[in-house]
Amino acid sequence: MLYWMLKYAILGPWLKLLFRPRVEGLEHVPTEGAAIIASNHLSFSDSIFMPLAVPRRVTFLAKQEYFTGKGLKGWLTRMFFTGAGQIPIDRASGTAAKAALETGKRILAEGKLLGIYPEGTRSPDARLYRGKTGIARMALEARVPVIPVAMIDTEKVQPIGKKLPRIRRIGIRFGPPLDFSRYEGLAGDRFVERSMTDEIMYELMELGGQEYVDLYAAKVKAQIAAGGKIGLPDAAEITDADTPARRLPTEKAS
Repeated sequence: MLYWMLKYAILGPWLKLLFRPRVEGLEHVPTEGAAIIASNHLSFSDSIFMPLAVPRRVTFLAKQEYFTGKGLKGWLTRMFFTGAGQIPIDRASGTAAKAALETGKRILAEGKLLGIYPEGTRSPDARLYRGKTGIARMALEARVPVIPVAMIDTEKVQPIGKKLPRIRRIGIRFGPPLDFSRYEGLAGDRFVERSMTDEIMYELMELGGQEYVDLYAAKVKAQIAAGGKIGLPDAAEITDADTPARRLPTEKAS
C-alpha cells in the first residue's frame, strides 16, 4: 500500500511535475509476467525515477544498511525504502551473492519485475562500467527476459555527495527485451554468463550513449579513494572466462 501511495499520491506527482521525465520505449515492459529490468546507475535517484515510469511495481535489492538505522531518521529511511519497493540484502556476508541470487529468483518466481544495476554500484563519473555476471545467472536460472533501460542525466539532478537535488529534466529510455533462451541449461558457464552480461552492457551503452570503460566501477572508486591512477584490472580479477570479452563488441551479439 505504501508503495502505491508514494507513487501516485505522495511523491510521484510532484516528481513528474518538477523533473518532467522523458520516457521512451515503455511498450517494451511487459504488462504481466516476470522480467529483469537492467539499468545503468548514475544517481541515487535512479531507483526512484525508473519505477515511477513503470505502471507495474519494480522491486530492487538494496543494501541492508538502508533498513537498520536508529532513531527517527532510521525509521523514516526504512519506511521510504520499503515503500519504494526495495528489499534488504546483506552485501557484507560471505554468502551475499548467493543470498541476492536466491532472493531475486524468488521475486521473479512470483511473476514480478526485478530491477538490477549490473555495474553493482553507481558510476563515479557518468561513464558506463563493466557489468557483473550475476544478472546473467539470475536470468538463466529464472528463465526470464532482460529489459535494458538507460537513465539519462540523473547524475546532474543529484551528483554523488549532494543531498539536495537540482531541478532539471531527465530521460528514461527502455530497449527491447533481450531473450537469452538460446543459453537455456547453461547457467554456471562462465563464458556464457560473461557473453550475456556484455550483451546487456552493450545495449545500455547504445541506449544511453555513455562512454564504456572495461573496468569494474567498484575498483575505480577504490582507486580514486586511494588517490591512485585508474588503470587496468588487477591480474587477480581477470579469469579465463573474462579474457575473450574484455571489450564490448562493436556489433550486438547475435
